[in-house]
Amino acid sequence: MTEVVDEWIHRYRPYDVICALEPTLTEERRARIERVLAERLSGLTVVIENLHDPHNGAAALRSVEACGLCELHVVEASEPFRFSARVSQGCEKWVSIRRHADFARCAKELHERGFALYAAVPGAERTLHELDVSRPAALVFGNEHAGLTQSAVEACDGTFGIPMHGFTQSLNLSVSVAISVFDCAKRRRLALGREGDLPAEHELRLRARFCALSLDERAAEGLVA
Repeated sequence: MTEVVDEWIHRYRPYDVICALEPTLTEERRARIERVLAERLSGLTVVIENLHDPHNGAAALRSVEACGLCELHVVEASEPFRFSARVSQGCEKWVSIRRHADFARCAKELHERGFALYAAVPGAERTLHELDVSRPAALVFGNEHAGLTQSAVEACDGTFGIPMHGFTQSLNLSVSVAISVFDCAKRRRLALGREGDLPAEHELRLRARFCALSLDERAAEGLVA
């Protein structure tokens, strides 16, 4: 369904898609879409390099979407990004999954968009809470077994660690993503002084996408065709 919707957004103007589909939605659904759009953050994202466990992939997706982020970037240099549909429970359709063949290309795209990249590494001097999220930031996580590659760390603008106060000194990947995204999303909203940061054009495209995804495929095809 998401592929069909993305094709519609390219084929028709987002405004036309909204005009065609929005009247078919319930008042409650329209209100839900408006609330989610108002709280969406385009200036905070997550990058995962060479994810291994699809359950971790699904859990990371849920955290990214639940905290209001627009995208998840995945680097598939040695392993494809997979996620368990049973765990994700459909949340993936509300988030854009951006796939990259190697970390260098991912870093180049994000840097060109104005993002600073921060790598999660053990023993980093700077903590998660010290990251500057007043500017666009990408939180970068590595493989569950090997962590981030050295070339990925070197391509980032800095490193960070998650403070731990017990005997345990490491966390599951999906838990690390959840903690980091929750903290940085909260602090970015405080820094901005508002809940979301979507530019007008991006908000329009997402509104069209959310309207289409709120319908079943056959109904949406008949309304937009």
